[in-house]
Amino acid sequence: MSKGILWDNDGVLSDTERLFYEANRDVLAEHGVALSRERYVDWFLVANRGAWHMLSEKGYPEMALAKLRAERNRRYTDALSAANGLTRPGVVPLLARMKGRARMAIVTASFREHLRLAHAHGTFFEHFEAIFTRETSGRPKPAPDCYLKALDALQLTRDRCVVVEDSPRGLAAARAAGLACIVIRSELLHDYPFVGASAVVDDMTALERALEAFLAS
Repeated sequence: MSKGILWDNDGVLSDTERLFYEANRDVLAEHGVALSRERYVDWFLVANRGAWHMLSEKGYPEMALAKLRAERNRRYTDALSAANGLTRPGVVPLLARMKGRARMAIVTASFREHLRLAHAHGTFFEHFEAIFTRETSGRPKPAPDCYLKALDALQLTRDRCVVVEDSPRGLAAARAAGLACIVIRSELLHDYPFVGASAVVDDMTALERALEAFLAS
């Protein structure tokens, strides 16, 4: 029976987290909310609540918040376009070595257009059998919906599948789906403990070793 690897995108396959932070920071600053890196980690990557509650408490109606989220998304799209591809170094060779040995899918909270822009060049997408984005994934992480959909689509069992994530909410989603999860550390979360991960690694070389161990098990 085949094994599977389910990949998060932002912070794992692409170096996009900084641009998303900056888009949020800049929009919120224009409305009197200072979004520090620490707040971003706590509100976006751990609690998955965003920072819009700060404006709700100031009396902003939901319609105004929706417009600000749309403006944030526009700025983020522009930043991705200007960056001209943000695939992390070492990712494509690693995917090529894994292809054929495991069934692979991307499982991300990103919009499909943002995913496309992050990997604008080369052969990146040919390594995956399925892609699950915000438009198709159901409830966002830390809910398990996206990973359950991926298991069903690829006809994989939980014991023969591993997730690669970089955030607490992603780890929580994987664990809620009953899946083992390897975490690759990012700059923003370098010291986070990631309790419950099957492995925590610092770079692509260590990630490949962890994946090899999974495939050999």
